[in-house]
Amino acid sequence: MIRLRAPGYRDQVTDTQHPFLSTIGAPTPEAADGKATLTMNAGSEHLNPAGTVHGGMLATLVDTTMGAAILSMVEDEVPATSQLTVTYLRPGKPGPLTVTAAVRKRGDRLTICEAEIEQDGKSLVHALATFALKETS
Repeated sequence: MIRLRAPGYRDQVTDTQHPFLSTIGAPTPEAADGKATLTMNAGSEHLNPAGTVHGGMLATLVDTTMGAAILSMVEDEVPATSQLTVTYLRPGKPGPLTVTAAVRKRGDRLTICEAEIEQDGKSLVHALATFALKETS
């Protein structure tokens, strides 16, 4: 279970669906100790005109899962993506996707996180991101 914190809002425990994630049909990532995992089924609504999983959907999944990994190890801070590099290694198809993310380096105000998306035991996406840490109090 992770906590989402934003200035001006009460802490929200994410043991229920996150509104944006439910819009795209993805569950809330499970996160602890700087690592996070999200598993979902890509359906026809997630495909681009070529019939493969839309790249924007994949980028959203790695960004969200990396943010959850960071949230699992901070107290009064919230991560904001400042740079995201997504390398698409092969096209995704309808079916199960597994996203894993881990915090790699933490500075005073910046954190580096890395993520992968796998399908059928093969890597579809590798992502590296820098997140700014903003104080909530």
